[in-house]
Amino acid sequence: MPLLIVLIGVIFLIFLIVKLKLNTFVSLIITSFLIALLLRVPVAKIPTAIETGIGGQLGHLAIIFGFGSMLGALVSDAGGGFRIATTLIDKFGRRWIQLAIILASFIIGLALFFEVGLVVVLPIVFIIARELDMPLMYLGIPMAATLNVTHAFLPPHPAPTAIADMLNANLGHVLLLGIIAAIPTIIVAGPIFNWFLHKVYPQVYRKDIDISVLGEYKEFDLDETPGFGISVLTAMMPVILIALGTILGFVLPKHSAIGEFVQFVCAPDAAMLISLIFAIFTMGLRRNKQMKEIENTLVTSVKQIAPMLLIIGGGGAFKQVLVEGGISKYVSQLFTNTHMSPILAAWLITAILRVALGSSTVSALTAAGLIAPMAQQYGSQSAMAALMVLAIGAGSVFCDHVNDAGFWMIKSYFGLSLKETLLSWSTLTSVLAIAGLGSVYLISLFV
Repeated sequence: MPLLIVLIGVIFLIFLIVKLKLNTFVSLIITSFLIALLLRVPVAKIPTAIETGIGGQLGHLAIIFGFGSMLGALVSDAGGGFRIATTLIDKFGRRWIQLAIILASFIIGLALFFEVGLVVVLPIVFIIARELDMPLMYLGIPMAATLNVTHAFLPPHPAPTAIADMLNANLGHVLLLGIIAAIPTIIVAGPIFNWFLHKVYPQVYRKDIDISVLGEYKEFDLDETPGFGISVLTAMMPVILIALGTILGFVLPKHSAIGEFVQFVCAPDAAMLISLIFAIFTMGLRRNKQMKEIENTLVTSVKQIAPMLLIIGGGGAFKQVLVEGGISKYVSQLFTNTHMSPILAAWLITAILRVALGSSTVSALTAAGLIAPMAQQYGSQSAMAALMVLAIGAGSVFCDHVNDAGFWMIKSYFGLSLKETLLSWSTLTSVLAIAGLGSVYLISLFV
C-alpha cells in the first residue's frame, strides 16, 4: 500500500507537469498535499510539514545557488567564458580539438547551468566548426556531454548540492569524488560515443551550419575580454576553495587556529561569498564596469535562478511529506531487505523518475527524498553517502527525451529531426548515465 500511494503521487505529479503544463513548483506542492492526505498525516500537521520541508531544503542552499548564479553571470557577461573557450581551442589545434572543447566546457560548466553554458559555448563551437570545416555534431557531443556531467555531478550546481544536503553527505567529498567520476564518464560519453555514433549513424554529422538558429547572442572582441588565467581562476574559485578545505581537513589539526580558519574560509557558504566578491572585482570593477552595470548583472542572474529555487523548495516539501508519512523509511527498508546495492537503488529510482518526469532536478530531488534514510545511516563523513549523491546525479540525466526542454534545445541548435535527436541525443544521455553509474561503482571499490 505505501508503494501504491507513492506511485499514485508520482503519476499525479507527471499528469500535472506533462499534461496540464502546470508550474513545477505548484505541482510539487499540490502533490505533497495529496500524498500527505493519502498517508493519513494529521491534517493540522500537513502545512507545517510542507513549510518545514521548503525551509529546511533551501536554508543555506539559497546562498550557494544565489551567489553561484551571480558569479556565473559575471564571468559570462565579461567575456570570460569566451576567452576560456577560444584560448583552449587555439592552443590544442585541430587534432586535439575535442579535448579542447571538453576542457573549455568543463571550466565554464562549473560556473554555469547546463542551458546557460550551452548558450555561452555554442556560438564558439559553431564558428570553430565552420572554420575547420567540421560537422557541428563532432564538436557538439563532447561539449553537451561535459556540460551535462558538471550540471549533474558537481557542486555548487543546484541538484548535487541539494541532494548532498538531503542525504547528509559532505559537500567537499561529493565535489572531489564527482570530479574523479566525471573524467571517465566524459571520455565514454564524449569522444568514445562520438566515434561510435559516427560509425553507425553518420547522417547526423552534417557540415551545413546555420548559425542563425542561435538568434541574438553577445559577440566579444577577444582583446577586450579578461585574461585566460584570471577567467579560469574566477570560474573555478568556489571549486578550488571547497576542495582545498576538504583536502586540508584531513591534514590540519581540527582544533588548531589555522585548521579552524581554513574550515571557515573553505566552508561552502563562505567560499561562495569570497568567490563572488573576487568575481565582482576581476570581472567587473577591474574591467572598468560601473557598480550599476554590475548590479544589473547580479539582479538578472537572481531572476533566472528563482524558478529553480522554488522547484528545489517544492522538492523539499515532497521529501518531508514522505518522511512524515513513513514512506522514506519504508522504501529504505525495502531496498535493504532485497540486498540491492544502495548505489544501484539510488540510480535506478532516479532514472525511472527521469524518464517519466523529464526534469533532471525534479527526478533527482524526488528520488533523494525516497532514499534519504538509506544514505543517512552511513553518516556525513562517509564516502558512500557522497557516492549515492553521484549515483542520483547520473540517473537524473538518463534518456533525455521529448518531455524535457533540453531535448528541444539540442534539436533546434543542431538542426536535427525528431528521429535524429532521439537516436543521437537520447542515446547519448543514456550512455552518459550508465557510464556515470559505472564510474561511481569503480570509485566505490577504492574508498
